[in-house]
Amino acid sequence: MLWVDKYRPRTLDKIIVHEEIAQNLKKLVSEQDCPHLLFYGPPGSGKKTLIMALLKQMFGPGAEKVKLENKPWKIDAGSRTIELELTTLSSTHHIELNPSDAGFQDRYIIQEIIKDMAKIRPLDAKGKRSFKVLVLNQVDKLSKEAQHSLRRTMEKYSASCRLILCCNSSSRVTEAIRSRCLNMRVSAPTPEQIVKVLEFIGKKENLQLPPGFTARIAAQSNRSLRRAILSFETCRVQQYPFTANQAISPLDWEQYVSEIASDIMKEQSPKRLFLVRGKLYELLVNCIPPEIILKKLLSELLKKLDSELKHEVCHWAAYYEHKMRQGQKAIFHIEAFVAKFMSIYKSFLIATFG
Repeated sequence: MLWVDKYRPRTLDKIIVHEEIAQNLKKLVSEQDCPHLLFYGPPGSGKKTLIMALLKQMFGPGAEKVKLENKPWKIDAGSRTIELELTTLSSTHHIELNPSDAGFQDRYIIQEIIKDMAKIRPLDAKGKRSFKVLVLNQVDKLSKEAQHSLRRTMEKYSASCRLILCCNSSSRVTEAIRSRCLNMRVSAPTPEQIVKVLEFIGKKENLQLPPGFTARIAAQSNRSLRRAILSFETCRVQQYPFTANQAISPLDWEQYVSEIASDIMKEQSPKRLFLVRGKLYELLVNCIPPEIILKKLLSELLKKLDSELKHEVCHWAAYYEHKMRQGQKAIFHIEAFVAKFMSIYKSFLIATFG
């Protein structure tokens, strides 16, 4: 088992990083009722850990006995029938799913499937909680139509169902949904908190840690606890005993983006743009989020640029990221940014060197 799962806190009492949030959630549960909740914060901050610990606090060990299902659905959409396959993770008390996986058909999931799930009123073993919990991931990626449908579902079935929503950015969740939830901001852990967790894992694994080693991992983790723990385990596999100057390997996809940035800087031509497109497709096929690709690519390009170009390049990166969030095909917008960058950089080279 990976350390990131092996040492994941299972109860609210064992939460190390967000103790204040954990205590607030404990108070909520003790009141025998719970409002709709919206957890938001950057990836790797601990949102899912808090949600799973909350479910265990609510329903006991039964919340951990989950099964994974791929269930086909047929939805009548007036003149046509839409067939969808939905992956759900469920226990007797809750169901977890990612409705944004359906893309532009996400509103049908909200309108039909979640409505059907919300109608059923369960009773736990003690008979105290007469509601089911639906955990919806990546609600910030839902279309506006799906979010409007979700708002109606929250209102209509609040007696038999509680929603726990999880997302990276609350700004992309409509005000109507945010106002109907208790908002829980889960901030990225500080480097000191990450070091504390890594040292705890090191102690449990009986590892000898050189001075400053965990601090270097924390510094390279970009304040993502998940990434820090995975890097720590990777270092353990690559070389043990640890050494004070041991290299901490970057992620494979980050190295790949760095190579793409070097390709762009070496040559600005349609042929090179075509080559870069293929590499971008490779990243997207391997499930690297397009927003993360664009952000990392911008970061790598800025390292190689003159200061007078940085402002303009950042402007166009923001422009194409906004366009990407509005559209469906991320590759078009990332490629458009690369083409724009090539145009700006080539014009700068010609003006400078003739």
